[in-house]
Amino acid sequence: MTVRTPTAVAPAPPGRIGSSVPAAELLAFLDALGTWRDRRRAELDELDQAALHAADADALSADVVLSMAVWKAVSDRYELILLTWDSGRVGAAETERISTLIWGGLDTTSGAGAAGGSLAVSLPEACTLSDALAATLRAKLALEPGDADLAARLRQLRAQVERISDLVTREPAVSRNDAIAKHHDLDRRVTDVTERSKRGADVGGLIGPLEIDAALVERDLIVGSATRRERAADVARARTLRTELEAQGTAVRALADQCVAAVAPAPRLGVPDVTALGAVPNTPAELEKYLTRLDAVRRALGQAQSAYGAALARRDELAARLDAYQVKAGSVARTGGATEDLAELYRRGREVLKAEPVDLVRLAALVAAYQTYLDNSVGGTT
Repeated sequence: MTVRTPTAVAPAPPGRIGSSVPAAELLAFLDALGTWRDRRRAELDELDQAALHAADADALSADVVLSMAVWKAVSDRYELILLTWDSGRVGAAETERISTLIWGGLDTTSGAGAAGGSLAVSLPEACTLSDALAATLRAKLALEPGDADLAARLRQLRAQVERISDLVTREPAVSRNDAIAKHHDLDRRVTDVTERSKRGADVGGLIGPLEIDAALVERDLIVGSATRRERAADVARARTLRTELEAQGTAVRALADQCVAAVAPAPRLGVPDVTALGAVPNTPAELEKYLTRLDAVRRALGQAQSAYGAALARRDELAARLDAYQVKAGSVARTGGATEDLAELYRRGREVLKAEPVDLVRLAALVAAYQTYLDNSVGGTT
């Protein structure tokens, strides 16, 4: 079976993140990316139909879903770039934003074989990942691109092996040797198939498995690189949040001490100490648990700050109301001995406020009594 849609190959991206890319380079890239997007979508539609009719359709569904998700992430980012491009009406600030949209992370859904969940990759990485996934599907379905002859497929394989070589250099020491070995094996096989083809040998049966293996290696290296970036970002975020919560915890504990000394009854909420969680871990599972615990500390600190702050605010509010009622009492005519009674209530209220801790229950009762007495003595309401 033949895929009628031409095989799409992602265009080379211009510039780097944070740089201002010349408008002419951006225009050429956007034109090429738009063509790539449309061709890849048509190609994926044909691959999807072929997969539905394949004997192992269920086994292929995860690759199809992942390919569609990656394409959608690229397409959405492309639309954002077009909006920023605004038909070429851009200056240095706009081209810098476009560069950030190209090289910054975009979320795409990883699928089977990629650990699941959300994976943040750059636009160029997502395009390359899409190329690899499409190549894998074509090889698994034993489909030959409609306009690609044997030499073109070999050229694409050679280019893919070179991209893998670049990815290998980013691998950490713990996995680099394995990545180097895989790259050398692919390089050897591509060279061997190319030499066989030059001698006139039939290599059609060798290219398919080679395309699958190269696509899987490239995909795994891209996913691994993106995962490490995410993990490093999570570690940095955890460290920053821990530092912030440590400072916030110190302040909230001071607030709690002030509140307990100033008012009664005072809240009795525990103020967590983030340092009790220990150092920030760097393994994925432990880091996820640590971030969850940090969030719990953040919420507990927020509740404690709100409770202790509210108690002190209640004292200040009652004091302000008592003073406001006294001012009102001095401006209205009263009956009988109300003046002396109100003065006594005010004096008692101020005595409560001078004591530490301030008895909030007694103070609230005196303020309420003052308000009621004042209202009745003038025959009105506050």
